Amino acid sequence: MKRLLVCLGFLFSISAFAQVLPTEQQIKEATMALPEADRLNAKIWGYNADGELVELQKGGSGYICLADDPNKKGFSVSCYHQDLEPFMARGRQLQKENKSFKEVFDIREAEAKKGKLKMPKNPSTLHMLSGESLEKANYRYVVYIPWATAASTGLPLKEVVPGAPWIMDPGTHRAHIMISPPAKK
Repeated sequence: MKRLLVCLGFLFSISAFAQVLPTEQQIKEATMALPEADRLNAKIWGYNADGELVELQKGGSGYICLADDPNKKGFSVSCYHQDLEPFMARGRQLQKENKSFKEVFDIREAEAKKGKLKMPKNPSTLHMLSGESLEKANYRYVVYIPWATAASTGLPLKEVVPGAPWIMDPGTHRAHIMISPPAKK
């Protein structure tokens, strides 16, 4: 019985290891979220053999990209302006502590209001490519504009026509413009 458990543990660790893509592939896929001209020299966060988030590539372009998480269903990569890093890093830290979406939102909101969490002073973009697989992934732009509202931007609170911009989480630290081009057919 003990041998069976050891073998099963070994097989499980091999299958977990097999989910993590080679570093070069993680970097290539992560940067697919950026316009081609901006891909060179982006900082890349990806996953090691243990499934831990690690820095795969240092960068200096002003963009930070996250590779697809092998522990999550589907495909999702994103790249964002470096001014969003305190906000993004804090979110990753709170998620690692198993905080719910609402808890993460509330904690970051309180910290941003107190000035403890540094938010961008200027609009800052996140580019995302996500879907059930890489082949079926759709592009989305998100422009963070902390504390902005529908009244201050003139943007609607929901998409008026497919692909049109709208504001999400208005009046909060997480206020952002959503732009989701229609999916390719």
